[in-house]
Amino acid sequence: MRWLVLLALAGCSTARADDDKLAAGKAAFVKVHEVLLHPRCRNCHPAGDAPLQYADGRPHGQNITRRSERNGLTCATCHRSKNGLRPGQPPGAPNWHLPPEQTPMIFEGRTPKQLCEQLKDPKQTNGKDLTGLVEHVAKDPLVSWGWAPGPGRAPVPVPRDQVVAAMNTWIAAGAPCPD
Repeated sequence: MRWLVLLALAGCSTARADDDKLAAGKAAFVKVHEVLLHPRCRNCHPAGDAPLQYADGRPHGQNITRRSERNGLTCATCHRSKNGLRPGQPPGAPNWHLPPEQTPMIFEGRTPKQLCEQLKDPKQTNGKDLTGLVEHVAKDPLVSWGWAPGPGRAPVPVPRDQVVAAMNTWIAAGAPCPD
């Protein structure tokens, strides 16, 4: 009889650990969601075809859209490989661009659950799996710009290493989506 009690307690302990891991994964994704909806990320991941600007997410000036690039006006026309030295100058980073039109990686307006499901679908992430997404956030120079956006712009408030750690916690928990 005593072994049944011990076995039952061991099962409860395992179930509790699994529940804790799942809860930690969901909580980690909520932090990731908060970061991805910050203007430094959201502005280049809009719901439409026009990038956004400024902290309030207004449409890009000069009527810039994905169509602009197809017509020969690339982002690099104004956005150089690094930030200017004065506030108000166009921000810059290597390879400044929007995500591809076929996989726009929309962050704007996404709930945590919607964004979580999107990030887990390689058809929506330009073929990136979860490990590839972590690599993108951890090492891509354009993404890095979010933490060093130049004079007059607020950086992403959560340090990059903490965002990467949160993504890894989420993935280690099985990439659960918040309710």
